[in-house]
Amino acid sequence: MTAATLPTVPMRLEGTVLATRPGRAASPARPGVAETWLDASRVSVLHGLTTGDVYRNGQNSWSPTGWRPLDGPPLRVADPRRRQTADDTRWDDPLRHHSSWLLAVTGSGPGGPESTTTYLLGCLEGDTPRLHADRDVLAAWTETGRRATWVLLEGGEEDVFARYRDLLAERYGVLEADPGAVWSSWYSLYETVSRADLDAIVPRLPGLGFDTVQLDDGWEELVGDWTPNAKFAAGMADVASLIADHGMRPGLWVAPFIALPGSRLARRNPQLLLRDADGVPVRAGSNWGSHYHALDLTRPDAVQHVVETVSRIVHEWGFTYLKLDFVNAGAVAGARAQDVDREAAYRAGLQAIRDAVGPDVYLLGSGAPVFPSLGVLNAVRTGPDVAPMWDNYASDDPSDAMARNALVNGVNRLWMRGLVGLDPDVVYFRRRRNLLSDEQMQWLRDCAVLSAFRAVSDPPDWIEPGDLPALRAFLTTTPETERLGRYAYRVGERVVDFGPAVDGGAALYPL
Repeated sequence: MTAATLPTVPMRLEGTVLATRPGRAASPARPGVAETWLDASRVSVLHGLTTGDVYRNGQNSWSPTGWRPLDGPPLRVADPRRRQTADDTRWDDPLRHHSSWLLAVTGSGPGGPESTTTYLLGCLEGDTPRLHADRDVLAAWTETGRRATWVLLEGGEEDVFARYRDLLAERYGVLEADPGAVWSSWYSLYETVSRADLDAIVPRLPGLGFDTVQLDDGWEELVGDWTPNAKFAAGMADVASLIADHGMRPGLWVAPFIALPGSRLARRNPQLLLRDADGVPVRAGSNWGSHYHALDLTRPDAVQHVVETVSRIVHEWGFTYLKLDFVNAGAVAGARAQDVDREAAYRAGLQAIRDAVGPDVYLLGSGAPVFPSLGVLNAVRTGPDVAPMWDNYASDDPSDAMARNALVNGVNRLWMRGLVGLDPDVVYFRRRRNLLSDEQMQWLRDCAVLSAFRAVSDPPDWIEPGDLPALRAFLTTTPETERLGRYAYRVGERVVDFGPAVDGGAALYPL
């Protein structure tokens, strides 16, 4: 498609078009895509589509992401208590489709199917960028009201997402690193994990093809107090040595931006906590049977505390893979010590971690706001926690810990591969303590292959001998892949259709 044959769907822009980039010019890098660059605090597009779908991207790892009918209700977390943890509660909209940092609409205009096109409006640089769409308008703004750089891309669905990914990669860079196959303690041992468990499990992992062992939540005294508990009496350097002595990379879970109310940090250093306009510590989310607080990352002493924490883990204990969890708390709304955009404050805290640990430590963000993490984190979790069950009759929350929710988000964020590492969470090979069908487990494995991130939490003793060859093959082989459609891919010699998994769950999500 040439510039002369670009789609003719009616479109009107409001905003300031950058003089250096002519409006609605064909992309020099991707034929068939028209791009318009804008410098504005607010942008609105009269998209002219009469039917179609809208793509919503959630703010952080756990936030629901995917496609919905343009004339239907939005994809969102309905429970405000859960939303505080799993999405951005400030800009929630129960009526309009809303999104963080990009939003796309695709469908037909007045000309019918022949006029089918996709518009993607995305931020390239700006303060907490947010967007919404309805049947007429696609709109975007920055939370602070400061000007931002936006790009409007018009063309085929796959092409506009690819072009946006490339533009972000050019601007922020890509931290190319591969942790190999990861074994995580969480989805088997949870908070009961002990040094005795690791003594029994770690020696068996190299022979199965694992490269990294990541000890998850359960090692610390209390969230916010990052010292080992009685189950790890020999200390954390001893754990890292155990893993390294078996030829694998030591990894550790930590949530450096939060603290439980009962932690020593919150009780002895309350000045480090983010507060609201009335001076009360912000409740940044809920877990561990409680709310938790966030650190104010515009305070030098709070950032210094974070730096000391991660420096001890890396430089004293010897862990070179960090799963940074609940980091979205660094970007929640509050009255910060300095007048800084909240996502910029989060990025500054993240950058302080990167500077402290160095370029060779693998940083994975869970609960990570994706846009302000680009160029700092090696990888982000792409969905909610997985679970050994497909769904839960007691929950219709799309951010809840269920295999289907993790898969839906993971598949709908595959377009970001090549921009940042994508962690769709662990897959399962065990048969016990597992309610997933063979088809559902295969969907999870295929999404992991397409994401180029392989992680398992099953202890070897939980896997039947007949399933061990499949585990080894999953961990050690890399089949060729190809995108065939929105939810269809070729993985090796197989064609994988995620459509039944994605569409089958859509009606159960809260509308």
